[in-house]
Amino acid sequence: MLTVDPTMQMWMTFLVIVVAIVSYALEKLPLELTSVGVVVALLMLFHLAPLTGPDGAILLTSRELLAGFADPSLFAIIALLIIGQALVQTGALDDFAEFLMGRKTGRGGVPAGAMITIALLIVTIVSAFMNNTPVVVIFIPIVSALAARLGRTVSHVMIPLSYAAILGGNMTLIGSSTNLLVAGTLESETGLTLSFFDFTVPGAVLAGVGLLYVIFVAPRLLHDRASLAGKIVGISGKQFIVQIQISANSSLMGQTAVAGLFPGLPDLTVRMLQRGGKALLPPYDEITLRAGDVLNVAATRTALTRLLASSPELFEGATAPHEDHKSLAEKMTAQDRMLAEAMITPASRMDGRTLAQLGFRDQTNCVVIGVQRRSRMIRERLTKIRMEAGDVLLLIGKRDDLLGLRSSRDVLLLEWSATDLVRSSHARRALMVFTGVVTLAASGLIPIAVAALAGVFAMIAGGCLNIRQAGRAVDRRIVMMIGSALAMGTALNATGGAAYLAHGLIGALEGAPVPLVLSAFFLLVAMLTNVLSNAATAVLFTPIAVSVAGDLSVDPMIFVVAVIFAANCSFATPMGYQTNLLVMGPGHYKFSDYLRVGIPLIVIIWVTYTIFAPWYYDLL
Repeated sequence: MLTVDPTMQMWMTFLVIVVAIVSYALEKLPLELTSVGVVVALLMLFHLAPLTGPDGAILLTSRELLAGFADPSLFAIIALLIIGQALVQTGALDDFAEFLMGRKTGRGGVPAGAMITIALLIVTIVSAFMNNTPVVVIFIPIVSALAARLGRTVSHVMIPLSYAAILGGNMTLIGSSTNLLVAGTLESETGLTLSFFDFTVPGAVLAGVGLLYVIFVAPRLLHDRASLAGKIVGISGKQFIVQIQISANSSLMGQTAVAGLFPGLPDLTVRMLQRGGKALLPPYDEITLRAGDVLNVAATRTALTRLLASSPELFEGATAPHEDHKSLAEKMTAQDRMLAEAMITPASRMDGRTLAQLGFRDQTNCVVIGVQRRSRMIRERLTKIRMEAGDVLLLIGKRDDLLGLRSSRDVLLLEWSATDLVRSSHARRALMVFTGVVTLAASGLIPIAVAALAGVFAMIAGGCLNIRQAGRAVDRRIVMMIGSALAMGTALNATGGAAYLAHGLIGALEGAPVPLVLSAFFLLVAMLTNVLSNAATAVLFTPIAVSVAGDLSVDPMIFVVAVIFAANCSFATPMGYQTNLLVMGPGHYKFSDYLRVGIPLIVIIWVTYTIFAPWYYDLL
């Protein structure tokens, strides 16, 4: 085996990497600041102490160290995050989530945990035959919708989603780009080839054991990282009083109450039904809705948002017609519509007056669709409710109109509550764009970065989301972490640091049994893949694996397959694998979350492989 002589630059690179990981884990500094510090430290190091080759040429310049910020994988991740936001914005995958939950088929009765488990099993199986990244992109909005419908926090399901995809990629040659890189490097170095199912059996064993941890243990180790706005808007049980009007073409027309509930109004409580001049109070049994009926309902904001997206015409009777004569449905399909809350202030001129008397819609261009009042239960039409100080209004309007309420003396805009409305009218368009991106990326016809960027252009040009929404989907932490991680990997490769660690380990284990050497080699690669990119780790350690196997006089495929499994153990850091970065934003994760959940999984996979591989390969 070739030896690597340590250099000052190598030791300094090790120091920078250790300090970076400690800083990321402690989170005393923002992740972005740590990332910038890492890049600055490496730039200064290799400027003041250049790394030169035998001919005196400089091997590592600022161009190579900063190349990570122009890496195609970075643009692919950013573009995929924007595409995912467009799917959420249009509610394109909500129907599929409803199908998984049984609401579309009428199955019902399936426990919440089982729904998430089924989704993760599907991800694991599909990832064996498809690149992990598009699989996770497909399932991020689906799992998010499932979590929301089931009352789960999204922080408990996003990392398990990424890990399930990585585990599934262990089972076939095309399951992960890492597998293909190892196969390509092996063939170019030795002429040996890996076939499609060469490592399916050990891969399935590792995936099965890992998936048990991902399903039953990982969610318990994750904290709820949802933002304050997400907690208040999406999870709170606060209810609004809303008026729903049944017209001849309404989706609720002709529905009959079953056990006191109307099937078309899930998660809503009907407090009063007004038919003509008569008010009917619950319970409602065998009552069929007719045209002209007015329902006074109580519902959370989450439930109202879903109903607004699917049936905006139900809310037409909430206020008097606006001077532009546009229906609420027409206003909702326009660009830049948002939902927000505003509280009536003390001494407001709205106190004691109805919305019709105030002309609120004409004055503000905002539509009041609901009122929340803590003091007592309201059983009257929304247009006849006399406002009180402290009432919270649920409003729909253009972004500029809603923000214009900042200067109002009558209402206090709760800015954290402002969210974009789901544009369900564009759901099919968004789904077509998304399907095209996944198909092109999975087929290999064009690189995933190119397909994803084209998808972003199509989503914005097609009106599925606007520039502001696309910009909000980009997480600056991810951008900085990818750039700094690639800079660390480049420096570690150029200085020979990874090869030095590998050769040092093998030298220390000289004369040890083959299973022990295999186990230690696996653990070393698994640790480094979380600092280097998994692709760099795979390319670097494949020839080392062949060399080690030759020294031990065993089949080189045993150690090559160990590189595949270990390089895919990129669970402990967000920059370890693309899918970890993809779920970081939606899950609101911190660096420490990956350490807390990922390190035990690496240990489990390592121990499982240490026990299973010697028996499977007859090394005992």
